[in-house]
Amino acid sequence: MFNPSATVAGLSQYLWKLEQPAHAVANGYYVGAINRVGTEAPWNIGKFYGHSYFVDPRGKFLAEASEDNDELVVADLDLSVIDEVRQVWQFYRDRRPETYGDLTKL
Repeated sequence: MFNPSATVAGLSQYLWKLEQPAHAVANGYYVGAINRVGTEAPWNIGKFYGHSYFVDPRGKFLAEASEDNDELVVADLDLSVIDEVRQVWQFYRDRRPETYGDLTKL
């Protein structure tokens, strides 16, 4: 799952390295978290803090970019890990989608 972002420094910078690994673990998938770097005129709303990365279904960081430079982040993703994690960890394994019907009706 890719999560593109254009977020400037502030309170969310701390959450950037917590939320995406948590999503990867809870859903048993890889996350590519992408954020831009630098500033953008004419708005100048702050400095984009970059730090794009990939995490695996266990929340482990596989590859990371810096906060200051335009960089391409590349990682090898072993897709068999998704099934392995989903069979072992209860977050995904023990879900009960048949009970979601009433919650998801429009």
